[in-house]
Amino acid sequence: MKQRRLKWIMLVFALSAIMTLGACKKKVAPPPPPPPPPPAAPTASLSASPNTVDKGGSTTLTWQTTNATDISIDGIGAVQPNGSQQVTPADSTTYHLTAKGPGGTQEATARVTVNAPAPPPTPQASATEEELFSQTVKDIFFEYDKFDVRPDQQAALQGDIDFLKQHASVRFTIEGHCDERGSTEYNLALGDNRANGVKNALVQGGVSADRIKTISYGKEKPFCTQSTEECWQQNRRGHFVYQK
Repeated sequence: MKQRRLKWIMLVFALSAIMTLGACKKKVAPPPPPPPPPPAAPTASLSASPNTVDKGGSTTLTWQTTNATDISIDGIGAVQPNGSQQVTPADSTTYHLTAKGPGGTQEATARVTVNAPAPPPTPQASATEEELFSQTVKDIFFEYDKFDVRPDQQAALQGDIDFLKQHASVRFTIEGHCDERGSTEYNLALGDNRANGVKNALVQGGVSADRIKTISYGKEKPFCTQSTEECWQQNRRGHFVYQK
């Protein structure tokens, strides 16, 4: 009985040893290596300085890229990863850069605005001699019941002389006018004296007398019809009229 039990114990011990040895011989497989990191994506930038030019003007494009092996700019072609180049766009243009690499594609743009030339100025029609006469020659005003040129009218008179000497072909009439006070006959004579007083002053200033006609309207053709000193002053004048 004891021998049988001993054999049983030895058998169990042997089986345990065999199993232990088998377990020791079996190796655990190592974990797989991690996958390699993906390629870095390209970066790209593009700028233009200045970004606004006049027609015919130049600008400088500047670009920078990373992680790219194929870089090109529309209208220029293949370029180095980093650089600059002067361009002269004919019209407003958006420059487009494409950077390609193992990690993908990146794009960048730069806008250059070309100012169109200003349209030529519209030629202005030259003023006619009659228009210049009307714009430049000033009437000469008088004191009440007088026909000598007032001191404050000397500047206007000299301006008239200067213009008329510069435009020697102009012929004109000086009208003598008066305010409403006094008789018709008296004012016709006073108007005649005023017209001739202006004529004589012009001739003394160098304007040829054969270019000048005179006429008196007295009080018959007033410039202002109110019975006030301000209105009467407007009517006491030597008035210039261009002869066509």
